[in-house]
Amino acid sequence: MQEIIKSKPSGGAIVVAMRRLIEPADPVLSWMIFASVNLLTFVLLWFYGLLQKALASDPTHITLFIGLIYIVTSLHCLWRCVTIAREARAERQLAASIVNGQRSWLSGAGIGDGVVADHVQSLVTKSRLLGSERKFDQTLLLRVLAERLSASNAFGAFSSDLVMKLGLFGTIVGFIMMLAPIAGLNAEDQTAIKSSMSLMSEGMAVAMYTTLAGLVGSILIKIEYQFVEAATSRLFASAVAFTEVHVVPALERRASAPQ
Repeated sequence: MQEIIKSKPSGGAIVVAMRRLIEPADPVLSWMIFASVNLLTFVLLWFYGLLQKALASDPTHITLFIGLIYIVTSLHCLWRCVTIAREARAERQLAASIVNGQRSWLSGAGIGDGVVADHVQSLVTKSRLLGSERKFDQTLLLRVLAERLSASNAFGAFSSDLVMKLGLFGTIVGFIMMLAPIAGLNAEDQTAIKSSMSLMSEGMAVAMYTTLAGLVGSILIKIEYQFVEAATSRLFASAVAFTEVHVVPALERRASAPQ
């Protein structure tokens, strides 16, 4: 630490160090590892007949519906992981060109593609329009950048809450199925009692399996979308770091320079 302080690093070295701390890990790789573990678990459950038993014991098919929602949501999460990984690569290339002293971006040319590149383009346009009339501020544009990077990440929270609510709905349906045979039951009719016990067991199975499916599905979806949220947050922090250190000061110097 003392050597770093004594060396008095330049602005570029500071940004590089900050980027190494906040550079996002590959969310696609994280998703694939987690999905592989889940797939192996489901294969084992199917091999031992537990999944078949859960599906067969649920005549309402709520458990199956929860499983389908989980599959669709996982594919959406994969798509978001790929998108964020692509944006992160574009942002790294843009930051490297700016930190290394490339000046063409000041005219709005050669900035590149991606959400972060669009943000830098907006900063250049705003600086040109403002001139030297007032101090440059990118706060509002950073809010727009955060919204664009987040995009449809909220779909994960919606799906997680949906499967949880479906599990609770299945619990209520199961208890209704369990308690319905009791109404009008004749305590002296042994055959009716045995039939009612069978129906009550079926209702209890529906309640338990749907609740379990809802809880497990909700937890798995939340874990998957943590990869996307973490990668998005670190990408945003990285973009803020290099724009505040390199882009905004360069635009302010250009605006205050005599024409």
